Amino acid sequence: PTAVGKTALSIRLAKKYNGEIINGDSMQVYAGLDIGTAKVTEEEAEGIPHHLLDIIPVEQDYTASDFKRDARQAIESILARGKLPIVVGGSGLYIEGLLFDMQFGGVAAENPDYRKQLEAELERTDAMCIWKQLQAKDPKAAEQIHPNNSRRVIRALEVIHFSGKRFSDQADRETAPHYDALLIGLDTDRGILYDRINRRVDLMTDKGLVEEAKALFDRKLPVKTQATRGIGYKEWFGFFNGEITYEEATEMLKQNSRRYAKRQLTWFRNRMSGIHWFDLVRNSHDMQKIEDLVEAFLA
Repeated sequence: PTAVGKTALSIRLAKKYNGEIINGDSMQVYAGLDIGTAKVTEEEAEGIPHHLLDIIPVEQDYTASDFKRDARQAIESILARGKLPIVVGGSGLYIEGLLFDMQFGGVAAENPDYRKQLEAELERTDAMCIWKQLQAKDPKAAEQIHPNNSRRVIRALEVIHFSGKRFSDQADRETAPHYDALLIGLDTDRGILYDRINRRVDLMTDKGLVEEAKALFDRKLPVKTQATRGIGYKEWFGFFNGEITYEEATEMLKQNSRRYAKRQLTWFRNRMSGIHWFDLVRNSHDMQKIEDLVEAFLA
């Protein structure tokens, strides 16, 4: 999940195994959103090429299908240069879609009216209202999808509507991975993880997160724009509107970040088998185990 050392590990592996990094975080694709997304800095990157960072203006939405298309192109180009593609990020739907060839269109893509109807309903009511429809039709899917993940909820309702089958039964994907991939997950003790997240938020505010969020706020983008809904940004909008205090916004950001980390872990543990889990925060010798694993995979 967030704040467990993915960036440092990816740079180390890329340097050691002649790799290039592909961003797999749904917010790091946006240009200008750097501090709140914990985007790798030039210094941290140590000269390792990074793909799919800063590729989209904040006004534009970027979907899992866009990511799948762009990440595939990046993978092909990295492989063509004889290098190792390393996808790094915690956006479960992006990673899963890339690996398991999930179809984000299908029948529904040819019948956009139902989606438009759901989106209009979302506009009129709220995310919870749409999620409750899913809960009524497919409780198992509703359990796996967070109510605020409206895109995914709408996607599930579309699949149910057009296929007549439960979304959770189909899992919306093929079972065989599209790539021969080695999956590495990082985790640590919950208390330690939450403490790291809290400290990271304080560090971000010291680095200028509030100013970065204010620049986004001042763009006056529509409420549904993806970039404005990102954790690290939306929490400050109430502060800028004078609805909450600075301290309340900070606390809300910490809480949302902790919840997000929990959801990320649930996603990867429940939906993606075959991940090798390590704890680099508490066990530095896990680094050697990871390198042994990579070497065996590449052999």
